[in-house]
Order: sequence, then C-alpha cells, then structure tokens
Amino acid sequence: MKKSISAVIAFLLLSPIILLAQTGKVYDNLVVPSKILKSDRKFAIYLPPDYETSGRSYPVLYLLHGAGDDQTGWVQFGEVLNITDKAIANGSSTSMIIVMPDANTGRRGYFNDIKGDWNYEDFFFKELMPFVEKKYRTKTDKRSRAIAGLSMGGGGTFVYALHHPELFSSACPLSAYLGFLSLSDAQTALKKANPNMDDAAITNYYNTQNVLPLLNNMPDAQKKAVNWYIDCGDDDFLYEGNSLAHIAMRKKDIPHEFRIRNGGHTWTYWREALPKVLEFVTDSFHQH
Repeated sequence: MKKSISAVIAFLLLSPIILLAQTGKVYDNLVVPSKILKSDRKFAIYLPPDYETSGRSYPVLYLLHGAGDDQTGWVQFGEVLNITDKAIANGSSTSMIIVMPDANTGRRGYFNDIKGDWNYEDFFFKELMPFVEKKYRTKTDKRSRAIAGLSMGGGGTFVYALHHPELFSSACPLSAYLGFLSLSDAQTALKKANPNMDDAAITNYYNTQNVLPLLNNMPDAQKKAVNWYIDCGDDDFLYEGNSLAHIAMRKKDIPHEFRIRNGGHTWTYWREALPKVLEFVTDSFHQH
C-alpha cells in the first residue's frame, strides 16, 4: 500500500513537469535587421513543444496579422500558443514553427508601395524568410512551407502565394482584404493619393498587386501549384471580395476550399478558424 501511495505522490509531483514539456514557446519581441526597409523589423515565433529536445527540422507556417495589430496580434488575441499546442496534442496538427511578422510599423501593409519607397514584400522574401530559415530549424522545401493570415494579412497571404507559388504548399486567407476590386477603384484612390502618377503605372500596380487580376491572369500551369483554403464570415464587411475571389477561382478551375461560417470580422471568428488552418496546412505538409 505504501508503495502505491508513493507512486501516486511521485506521479503528481512529476505531472507539472510532464505538462510543461508538452507546451510550446512563443517569443514575441524578436528582431530582424532590414536593409530594404532601413530599420529593425520585429517578429514573433511559435516553437513546438519538442523543438528544444528533438534536434529535427520542422515545417513552417507564416501567419500574418491584420491592420491595427502587429506581430503580437496572433499571440495575444489569436491565442496561437494555446490553440496550436492543443492541435498538436490531439493529432490534428503536426509540430510546426509559426512565424508572425510585424507589418504595422513605419507603414501599414505587406505590399510594395506603388512609389517604390517602401518594399515590404521584398523584405519578407529577401530578408525575413532567409533570416528565419538560417536561425531556426525549418524545412526549406516548398512542401514544408505554408502561409495564412487575417484581413490585411489575408490579402498578404493571397498576394504572396500568387506571386510565389513555388515557395508555398498551401495558403489560407481568412476574411481577406483583396485590395482594389476593380481598375476604376484603383485609379480613383491611387490618383487621389498620387496626383502625378500616370495611368500606365496605376494599371500595372493594380494588375500585379491586387488579388482579382492576379487570379484572373493566373497561368494554367499554376492552377494546382498551391492548396487554397479561404474562409470568411457571413457578416463580414469583406464578404463581397472573398466571394468574388471564390467565383474567379471557380471560373478559372483553380482548386480551392471555400468556407462561409456564421460570424463577422472578429477575433472570435479567427480563433475558431485557426485549428482548421493548422489541420489544412498539416495535410499539405504530409506526403501522400
């Protein structure tokens, strides 16, 4: 009997250590120097529970925040640590590294500016990704990379995966801001902000930096290059743009998953979306 009691006591004493070992870690105030943006850029990172003990390399998900947030958005409001730990523990997600960059300092957004003086997309691909892949044990093949994001970050997800389908196995835009929905909208807004900009420059910017023309002009050879999961609430003010993207992809025969769920443009909605995103990108990471 004494041995049984001792065993129970030992188990209870060890339980917190066991639970601690099953918890990932988040660092939300990390820095990468950028020559392109002439500043230090912050980012957050989630490392899976076995990162420090396994010695192996991991697939990576780049997870983009929305307008008004920064690299801490998915950490603080999106509960990325808790949700990802649970998904890994229950087997719906593989162990992965999650990188969350800051796109709300200096200027807001993930895109290269039309004037060419703030090239955030160039920073992302030429500086951030190489920095992450050198510093952390990430797998560096296409199959082991994914990208996802909400709102402004959903737009970044769309554009980055459309610009670089050779780099990502899957893309999951949530409640995505698609940019200008028509060339006339782009001309009106960009002319107002840049009175001396000529029409040709605006047309080129619209065609290369906005989701709908990128989808409509996608080469046939790239239709199946990325696994797409698109999710938007039925009460979301960006519902129209996401629906137009779905329609454009249907017309172009671009395979994708399109989900409309009950909800709006809220963290409640995106927290509920994250487990499915983790499951979807995990499926793309796996070899079938």
